[in-house]
Amino acid sequence: MCVGMFMAILDIQVVATSLPTIRSALALDDEAMSWIQTSYLVAEVIAIPLTGVLTRVLSMRRLFVLAVSVFTLASFGCACSHGFSELIAWRVLQGFSGGTLIPLVFAAVFLLFPPRSQALATTLAGMLAVLAPTVGPVVGGWLTQTYSWHWLFLINVAPGIGAALAAALLLPREPTDLPHLRTIDAVSLTALAAGLSALEIALTQAPKNGWLSPFILGLLALSLASGTLFVARTRRAASPIVDLSLFSDRCFAVGCALSFMLGAGLYGTIYLMPVFLGLVRGRDALEIGEIMLVTGVVQLVTAPLAVFLETRVASRLLSVAAFLVFGLGLGLSAAQTIDTDSAGMALPQAVRGLAIMFCLLAPTNLALGHLAPSLVADGSGLFNLLRNLGGAVGLAAIDSLIYGRVPAISEAIIVRLRAGDVATARAIGLPLDSYLAMAKTPPDAAMRTLLVGYVKKAALTQAIDEAWAMLTVLTVAAVATLLFVRSRAYADRFGEPALIAGGGGALH
Repeated sequence: MCVGMFMAILDIQVVATSLPTIRSALALDDEAMSWIQTSYLVAEVIAIPLTGVLTRVLSMRRLFVLAVSVFTLASFGCACSHGFSELIAWRVLQGFSGGTLIPLVFAAVFLLFPPRSQALATTLAGMLAVLAPTVGPVVGGWLTQTYSWHWLFLINVAPGIGAALAAALLLPREPTDLPHLRTIDAVSLTALAAGLSALEIALTQAPKNGWLSPFILGLLALSLASGTLFVARTRRAASPIVDLSLFSDRCFAVGCALSFMLGAGLYGTIYLMPVFLGLVRGRDALEIGEIMLVTGVVQLVTAPLAVFLETRVASRLLSVAAFLVFGLGLGLSAAQTIDTDSAGMALPQAVRGLAIMFCLLAPTNLALGHLAPSLVADGSGLFNLLRNLGGAVGLAAIDSLIYGRVPAISEAIIVRLRAGDVATARAIGLPLDSYLAMAKTPPDAAMRTLLVGYVKKAALTQAIDEAWAMLTVLTVAAVATLLFVRSRAYADRFGEPALIAGGGGALH
């Protein structure tokens, strides 16, 4: 099951690094190219909250085998595509089937394993969930440079077939409940799909189109109206598509809030590093992937420590420490300069890698570890949905900040240069002899082009640093949500003695 989840998450990153190559091969424009990713993400975000009802209808075993089989078929279809429409159709199918694989794995942790093994199972699932985006850039860059873009999808075929066969043989057989399909409210299902699709597209396109553009405002209005309709009908339904009453559980709600914040931090990190390394440092896709491997290596090394502490330290205390350390790693990246490269990015990556596993494990246990078996699938869907939405909101905020701040920062740099600020010239990397010469003789066209390049890189670096700082604040602020869960709540929930600050004990 973890293999299927790993493929679904990896597929997003390996394709992202090679979009320019796919665009050239299929003769696409920039707008069409962006839909290669958007179509996958929209289908995925619709599928994630439906995992609970699909599990009840088909059983975990049948749903996983079906989902991973469809994902494998869709991957082969993507590799064989010769045009935009064909590729997008396969990407939608790939995204929907892949979207069910992620929450299925986290649900299996609490449904298939006894309490004493859940920490190890959660660690394995969490490690693969956060490792896939880390190794994605290097895998995508290597495949594209060594073979062709078709192999970005073909690499899923053999593991997908293997995962489907293994799941069919090894997962427990459970009865299906096909008559449950008749109880599904078609209006609620349509409202859910429309609301999540509109929100995902709005978040993806808003930084380019502007948050106040009619197109984006229309999408946000559609999302709000559809979401309101979905909640209203779901609350009255005898057999809801998604059990929203889970949010009345304080531990579950806080766990989901932490998942949302973690999604913003994780997706933001995976986005900001390639942007900086590619546009400021001029690194290619393969070099970027190699530099980003530091986080993945540290995650692997700290996985045994995560298992050890997760079974001995209260989830709330572990979450506080994890998010503070993760915030520190984000904050260290906020001090990058135009000269920062692999050596300067190693420490922030290592700090983040140390914290990521704990940031995932503790909230997962907090949200899902105490749920009744009948609620785990729904809970896992909502928990993973919040992480994906956090990533989408985080990326939209980052792009909006960068698009909005780069022109203003560039203008401020130019003003200081015109005033004769030598320190600014040094800071942006402008050769001092060239800068001093401009004070005596107006720059020619070649010099102006050179100057614009230096200013743009410096402005982009500062805007990226501000984005890192924004993620730092959001991550540290996530700790405040834990104030809403008291130690006594853990004791009541898990049947353990209440913990006091600094105490230990297992809460499972």
